[in-house]
Amino acid sequence: MRVGFGVLGPVTAWDGTGGAIGLKGPRHRAVLARLIVARRRVVPVGRMVEDLWADPPPGAVGAVRTFVAALRRALEPERPPRAPAGLLITEGPGYALRAEFDAVDAWRFERAVTTAATLPPGDALARLEEALGWWRGPAYAEFSDAAWARAERSRLAELRLHAVERRAEARLSLGLAAEAVPDLDAHVSEHPWREDAWRLLALALYRTGRQGDALAMLRRARTLLVEQLGVDPGPGLRRLEADILAHADHLDPSAGEAGCFGPGGPAGPPGSGDGAAGQVWARAAAAYDRTVATGARARLESTVGLLRGLAVTGGGGLEAARLHRVAAITAAEELGDPALTARVIGAYDVPAIWTRSDDPEQSAAVVAAAERTLTALPPGGHEGAGARLLATIALESRGTPPHALRPGGTRSARGLQAARQAEAIARGLDDPALLAFALNGVFMQTFHRAGLAPRRDGIGAELVALAARHDLVTYEVLGHLIRLQARGALADFSGADGHAAAADRLAERHELPLVGVFTRWYRALRLAETGRAPVAEVETAYRHAAARLDGAGMPGLERGLLPLALLCLRVRHGLPAPAGEHLDWGPYEPWVRPLVLLARDRRDAAGTALRESPDPPPDLLFEALWCLTARAAVALGDRETMRRAHGALAPAAAELAGAGSGLLSLGPVARYLDELATAGSAGTEGP
Repeated sequence: MRVGFGVLGPVTAWDGTGGAIGLKGPRHRAVLARLIVARRRVVPVGRMVEDLWADPPPGAVGAVRTFVAALRRALEPERPPRAPAGLLITEGPGYALRAEFDAVDAWRFERAVTTAATLPPGDALARLEEALGWWRGPAYAEFSDAAWARAERSRLAELRLHAVERRAEARLSLGLAAEAVPDLDAHVSEHPWREDAWRLLALALYRTGRQGDALAMLRRARTLLVEQLGVDPGPGLRRLEADILAHADHLDPSAGEAGCFGPGGPAGPPGSGDGAAGQVWARAAAAYDRTVATGARARLESTVGLLRGLAVTGGGGLEAARLHRVAAITAAEELGDPALTARVIGAYDVPAIWTRSDDPEQSAAVVAAAERTLTALPPGGHEGAGARLLATIALESRGTPPHALRPGGTRSARGLQAARQAEAIARGLDDPALLAFALNGVFMQTFHRAGLAPRRDGIGAELVALAARHDLVTYEVLGHLIRLQARGALADFSGADGHAAAADRLAERHELPLVGVFTRWYRALRLAETGRAPVAEVETAYRHAAARLDGAGMPGLERGLLPLALLCLRVRHGLPAPAGEHLDWGPYEPWVRPLVLLARDRRDAAGTALRESPDPPPDLLFEALWCLTARAAVALGDRETMRRAHGALAPAAAELAGAGSGLLSLGPVARYLDELATAGSAGTEGP
């Protein structure tokens, strides 16, 4: 019997005929939902118990096994007695639900939204309409208060909002502005912080002949953003307002529109530089469309060039670039030309500063495609293309989460090897742009142990000098951000301040709005490290910085960051972890959980959580997560974990834990090393 699962609303299951499967009580549904959240991975029984009960009763483990047995009978009613389960399986220390990808409505929805981004507007609209129709209510509706569901609920809610906006975009592309207005009006009322929604609604109103309403809507958006968040509207809203006032030609859908931006993109008033640029773009795009055949390979390479520029324009652009990138790579591979595929993969040399991928599955797919293409490239004459593939592997292998590592850390080692190879080839070819790309890969692989801030500072310095000489603006910004991080780790905040200011100046001059996300966070960190501001003032600064992440298109940075920063602030000031709050710790939950359980006076559970926590991943928060682990180990007297933490942290004794991220800090690593040494020596003394 084929079983389907629904989580886009109340959690449910359907049999092969579409009939509902009886799932018994709420705990049974919770077990099923928890396994679906894990996306086919194993959930240990101990973790399941902690997630299902705030205060686990005696016999909780047995109860979980009873729930699982009942679910198995419901999901596989025809399975013979004693035959192994094929769907809800036992593996290692726990259970996993090995559902097919298209058997879970949330997974199908994700695939549909991704696919729609590669389709013509008419097909995209049909796909999005169908996918949005699968929603029966809020995701995991009956588990809105469950901490284990919060991150997935938030992710799916964000994906749904994105789909609503892309549906409106498709309608605008098809000349259906009047149909788009009602949905967009409701959308901005419910989600007033989404700038792209305001932009689409104003554009739809303009195209239905309601210029006054469109301008009023833009003014309303400006007032809301300024008064409620303390931020100015982004360039998209500002340019649209100027375009409407100027009756810019590209706002007319009859001008050969290629999307809701129009082929010219946002432009300024006639006679301004933006207006002229918009007109040039519109004409060039129209000419390109007329003269370059739809199936021409040149279109793929041109597409990647556009995506590279799109990725640095802001949250919506970054998200769209990611969606289209894999489609471009897939299309190139289908043509069977390794050299073309290498150019398509390697042309996406978008600078990256954060060491956790926004989409790990996509990163893995890009790495796999790059490795295949590297193997397939004919020998001779492709050194530059090969180096770009190697740099891509290094970048996309960054900060690999522990659960994704192969035994022995093979993938991480491959990333470091690829980075070094790319750098060597780039230096030999004397190609500045290639070298900058390769150095970005080297930076991403310089986290294999603690205490490497001086090395990263050197990489940043070389990038700044190289990029300034050769007018590689985005890499010059990257170099300044890398140095901001490194100088922060070394407690040189006057130096870090200079790099923050330099990055902001370049971002303002070259319209790179995402840079401000990082410099705003840095200034909150700077305020925390002065030691003079009250904790409440620093918390407010962090919350304002976090608001800049909303809609920035960087889930790998956003998830769990604000709670982690606030926790680090509390630890820095000798305060306990928040005990009564259900916070979304995102990917940092394994290293935070022991401290949270200690704050709830649940030492046994905290000890179990500490033993189950993996080593922190090799990324910008490596030292910070080890320091949190060290603090929990000292509190629990776990000498083995204390020993491991001391060994991991010792090379960073002269650094500030976490400040190398440019986002948060736990104070001097030396303080945690002293605590570990003191606790360790106390534990070895006899009576």
